[in-house]
Amino acid sequence: MENMSDMKSATEAIDFTSNPIVQKLDALSIPHNTYAHALSMAADDLVANVPLPSENESHTKNLFFKDKKHGFFLVTTCTDAEMNTKELGKMLKLEGKVNLRLADETLLIGKLGCKKGCVGPLSIMNNSDKDITLVLDDALMSKEKIHSHPLRNDASTALVPSDLLKFIKEVGFEPTMLTFPKKGAAPLPGKVPASRPSGDKSSKPQIAPKDKNAPKTKDINKKQTKKGETQLALKWKKEENFAMWYTDVIVLSEMISYYDISGCYILRPWSYQIWEMIQDWFRPELRKLDVENSYFPMFVSKDRLEKEKDHVEGFAPEVAWVTKSGDDDLAAPIAVRPTSETIMYPAFADWIRSHRDLPLKLNQWSNVVRWEFKDPTPFLRTREFLWQEGHTAHASFDDANVMVRKALELYRRVYEELLAVPVIPGYKTEKEKFAGGHSTTTVEAYIPVSGRAIQGATSHHLGQNFGKMFDINYQDEKGETQTVWQTSWGLTTRTIGVMIMVHGDDTGLVLPPKVAPQQVVIVPIVSKKCPLENLSSYCEEILKSLEEKNIRCKLDDRVSYNPGWKYAHWEQKGVPIRIEVGPRDLEKKEARMVVRFGGEKIDVSVDNLADAVEKKLVEVQKGMFDKATKFRDDHLVKVTEWKDFVPELEKHNLIMTPWCGPEHQDWEEWVKNKSREESLQNSGEGPEEETAATSVAAKTLCIPFNQPELAEGTMCIASGLPATCWVMWGRSY
Repeated sequence: MENMSDMKSATEAIDFTSNPIVQKLDALSIPHNTYAHALSMAADDLVANVPLPSENESHTKNLFFKDKKHGFFLVTTCTDAEMNTKELGKMLKLEGKVNLRLADETLLIGKLGCKKGCVGPLSIMNNSDKDITLVLDDALMSKEKIHSHPLRNDASTALVPSDLLKFIKEVGFEPTMLTFPKKGAAPLPGKVPASRPSGDKSSKPQIAPKDKNAPKTKDINKKQTKKGETQLALKWKKEENFAMWYTDVIVLSEMISYYDISGCYILRPWSYQIWEMIQDWFRPELRKLDVENSYFPMFVSKDRLEKEKDHVEGFAPEVAWVTKSGDDDLAAPIAVRPTSETIMYPAFADWIRSHRDLPLKLNQWSNVVRWEFKDPTPFLRTREFLWQEGHTAHASFDDANVMVRKALELYRRVYEELLAVPVIPGYKTEKEKFAGGHSTTTVEAYIPVSGRAIQGATSHHLGQNFGKMFDINYQDEKGETQTVWQTSWGLTTRTIGVMIMVHGDDTGLVLPPKVAPQQVVIVPIVSKKCPLENLSSYCEEILKSLEEKNIRCKLDDRVSYNPGWKYAHWEQKGVPIRIEVGPRDLEKKEARMVVRFGGEKIDVSVDNLADAVEKKLVEVQKGMFDKATKFRDDHLVKVTEWKDFVPELEKHNLIMTPWCGPEHQDWEEWVKNKSREESLQNSGEGPEEETAATSVAAKTLCIPFNQPELAEGTMCIASGLPATCWVMWGRSY
């Protein structure tokens, strides 16, 4: 157990000047004492590990709740306060159905900029959306000092109550003050406790004997691995809590770091290299289609953005606007690029005059900002993302249509050939197509465990709508004025998230060899009896033999980590093959090859090692695609009667049904609403938020190009009208 002198010496060893909370307190001239202490995940840990100098000072207990109807609540109490969510709802005077649940870590990071175990009232500063209600325990106000985490759980900041309130108000919040009962104390007036012990006060609860044959229960209160811990294992199982597993994987494998603006993330080198490899494959393929790279500004004027009515309505809720320059208001607001049609097409109108100027085929690699209101998810749904966007202009509908399909074929190949993710190509319905376009094609992927589909990439036939709006006209061979036919198509960093979700396991990433930043890592097995010097030259020879075959490889000769740590580290990062080299391998002129996908271990002669690795990488790429394809196909079912629709949806299946046609948006909406209603009824859950990022409702994913045979007289599953095609449905990200 620490004392205050220990804290002082620890503080001297840690520089808090870069801590955002400390910086804000200093900027506001609020006196504080920020000190280091033993890592403490929960309030009980703080009480046990970090004793305070006075009984009239208090650590805090902090809980972050989400309610579908009433929003977000950060509740900060004394450590000995009793917490009852039903009573909390009444104390807050929340009307109607109240279902306060602890928010997951993804929300915690997105809304408050800190991980589990690191939250405190000071973290409200990071709630840039101002959509959290901060609730404070009245009892804290009578304390001499309040100690709470400054976004990290190995430190606390001590403030007098008045200064805590000053900080909260300075960052734009007005706390709600409530009185909470202490643990074991009499309840507040109003309701008899739900569980009252029978008999006299000295009676003890009877504990049932443990059933040795009872199945083991899963620990649902697992904690995330914290920065600085040496333990590498993930804290969540993929099938146990998919969302938390995903967060664990992307952080611990060094793919993502969180940023202080909600919905924005840092792509670390490991993930950015994957994006670069997708780019490296894509560029020569574009050149084969005579598509040229270019770059257009990221800003668009309000007039241009609003020129195409349907288009702007589709993006309006997501558009970010620049309204000031320094302290001065701009003469007119400027939008940050949500997509580039309205930015590029005025230039198309200037450049295209004659049929000789067609086709015009341009591509740009850029960033896009869409101010998503749904729960952001790294790679999948972010406020800023990277993408490739192609824009072309043609003399005929058919030429444009050929371009649409060629672009979509490239996207299929990226997913299937590079990322080993099977996709289903098809047309979007009228309801789901690109706003302002003629038609949209898509490749749809399936995420195991979550049972949801995800739109992989889209290619749009824009028709002549934008051409007419922006006067993109040309003189044909007869000298007559014509309007161009256009396409647009895009692929984003969402690809990386899809790959992680499809292939990752309970150890971490499992990377397809074609996009793995390192395809092979060589780990020398060193010891006191066999130092690195004994193995270095042998490992260097292996490294050279692999590099000669253009295999991306690395020799991990770091002496500060032992071999076991390196094994776990590179497995977590998903490196396809690990080569282990120890003293016995040196004697036998061998090396052990360990395959990340499947865990196979093979001892190979060093003379044949490079060839064996090259062959194994090809096998792994194919094996990963085959496994994902089988899993997807096992969850793709046909349904011809509505009574079977929701039950199959609940089995995490994609569903093919007969359909009366993509133009029937009313029946499409009926299926969405009806499937939501039945799913919620079956689960016993309350109403779903309209903005829910992952709805229980089914939506159309696409009308697959590859159509099963449709027997004459088959009726639509919803309307009862004659079916004209098969459509694929599913829950979607």
